[in-house]
Amino acid sequence: MSAATRESVSARRERLLGDEPGAFAVSRFVRVTAQKSRRIGDLIRGESVENALNILQFAPQAVAEVFYKLVDSAAANAESTEGLDRSTLIITTVHVDEGPTMKRWRPRAKGAANRILKRSSHLTVVVQPADFVQAKAEAANIKNSKKKGGNR
Repeated sequence: MSAATRESVSARRERLLGDEPGAFAVSRFVRVTAQKSRRIGDLIRGESVENALNILQFAPQAVAEVFYKLVDSAAANAESTEGLDRSTLIITTVHVDEGPTMKRWRPRAKGAANRILKRSSHLTVVVQPADFVQAKAEAANIKNSKKKGGNR
């Protein structure tokens, strides 16, 4: 089922993909800082699904396991809801947003207290077919070359 034949489209899907082919997966309230998560998100952005899963499988960071499940889920969503082939999928977008921060207190000397911030993050992974991504990039290159040629 393609996005064009959907009867009801969620606001999240509309924001992430619009009517383009692809799927996404979201993990919210992950107990890791957004800064640490962005390091792993940058590793897999633009990679194929199989390559990204191999990278994440051997990454030493704890959040890599969460991203592994997220990429696997996004690929499964693309297969089941969109009918796309898993081997042709590319990770086009990785969003890492800050979640709520829990404030905790640690006792210190002389009756003082220090605040401890336990941060969380929201992770989103979008996968799209490779042929669609390449066609989109070529169209953007043609558009940019026309703009550059018109200014001279």
